[in-house]
Amino acid sequence: MAKFNRGSVRPAVSSPVRGEAAPSGRTHEGAPGHARDAKSELFLLAVANMVGEDGFYERAGDRDARFRDLVRTVAVADGEWTAGFLPWLRTEAGMRSASLVAALDAVRARLDAGLNGGNRGLVASVLQRADEPGEALAYWTSAYGRTVPKPVKRGIADAVRRLYTERSLLKYDTGSKGFRFGDVIDLVHPSPDPAKPWQGDLFAHALDRRHNRGTAPDPDRLGTLAYNGTFLEAAAERPELLLDADALRRAGLTWENALSLAGAKVDKARLWEALIPSMGIFALVRNLRNFDQAGVSDDVAQQVAAELADPEVIAGSRMLPFRFLAAHRAAPSLRWAWPLEQALNHSLAGVPALAGRTLILVDRSGSMFGPVSQKSGLNRADAAAVFGAALAVRAAHADLVEFGTGHRPVRFGQGESLLKVLERFHSMGGTQTAEAVRAHFRGHDRVVIVTDEQAWGGPRGADPTAQVPAHVPVYTWNLAGYRYGHGPSGTGNRHVFGGLSDAAFRAVPLLEAGRDAAWPWL
Repeated sequence: MAKFNRGSVRPAVSSPVRGEAAPSGRTHEGAPGHARDAKSELFLLAVANMVGEDGFYERAGDRDARFRDLVRTVAVADGEWTAGFLPWLRTEAGMRSASLVAALDAVRARLDAGLNGGNRGLVASVLQRADEPGEALAYWTSAYGRTVPKPVKRGIADAVRRLYTERSLLKYDTGSKGFRFGDVIDLVHPSPDPAKPWQGDLFAHALDRRHNRGTAPDPDRLGTLAYNGTFLEAAAERPELLLDADALRRAGLTWENALSLAGAKVDKARLWEALIPSMGIFALVRNLRNFDQAGVSDDVAQQVAAELADPEVIAGSRMLPFRFLAAHRAAPSLRWAWPLEQALNHSLAGVPALAGRTLILVDRSGSMFGPVSQKSGLNRADAAAVFGAALAVRAAHADLVEFGTGHRPVRFGQGESLLKVLERFHSMGGTQTAEAVRAHFRGHDRVVIVTDEQAWGGPRGADPTAQVPAHVPVYTWNLAGYRYGHGPSGTGNRHVFGGLSDAAFRAVPLLEAGRDAAWPWL
């Protein structure tokens, strides 16, 4: 009888997050814990790390120190890997603060080790928004003092040339910032971009503005800034000018500034209707509740709905999926339900439609209810539910289960609204992951566990992946990035992904097609 050459044979594949086969430690709840190599641990931590904020099991200081140590180790050991990882972390994974901190700590470690090449590019690659050069200097000086090495200055200067515009100055150059645009220019001395003939005037104006020299911008060179000044003076006398959408756009006025300037002097609904055409998608999503409370008309609301329904707009925004769930919960009007459903689905474009039978287990234990970030209004349990439900609704046949101390199926119909399915999840107490897998595995083609991996110890604290036959793939999606995981990973049909975006799921079809999955930026 043939032992190997069978119709069901699967090629051996590997994935990049590598963990030890036998546990060497314990999870925070006492179950056997599997350590990962430095790159894997850094990856899983970085894609879930809101810098300076506590995790459920880790204080912010401890979490940040572990992050810095891992960054320094990996940056010195493998600069090429680091150079690919950091811009991916900023753009595809949407982790702004983590990528900025990682880039600067990486450069510090590389300079200390005498590694001088590529450091300028590391810094520039993670600075993608015009307030981030100032953020970078603020972090560097707080961590390492006011002496800024040339590679850091030059990387920041490269970003300044790319990012500083009239509109970005109006939006981000505020008195609340420790490093204003003028401070950044003073410190890093960027040369104006030759392709932007106005940029030298902009830099000069930013310096005058910072040092209170009161120099008016040249309307022929800096038209937006000049018009902004005259418009603000006129609107202070005639607030009704704030209801002119074209004038607001021409003046580069942010919605925050317009609301502050208007106060109670103009009708709020009409003001929002004038602002909406020039607002970005993130601002629109954030303000749906305000639109309803002000009484914005249905005709204007349709403009917002069209933006939410546009897959290119959502893809370009790189907004994390749970943001749309937060907006749905905050908005009192049902008119946003269908547009938000569309936006949520667009943000989950990377979730595949899996063939065969899939068991999906969503961790709803207490530790998952720690906030994703202090500002988000959502927690990792919500994020896990979003990803698990999206995978279930798109699969050919899926069993969706929530678990904690106990476990229960979550009802859904094929093609059903994700927002409706998400209303059926509950808080489930502890983390008996292995017990949930044992109870619900019935010969499925694959198992997906969306979790923080901090399984309970004791008699039921077994490796959850060991409850599934070795030939069946088990994919763990880690949403927290703690040091020890609940099982092995990287080979042998046991794979771990991570992050708060849908990017991780892109590896599943590769692995099931018999191809190794590389790091997502390779």
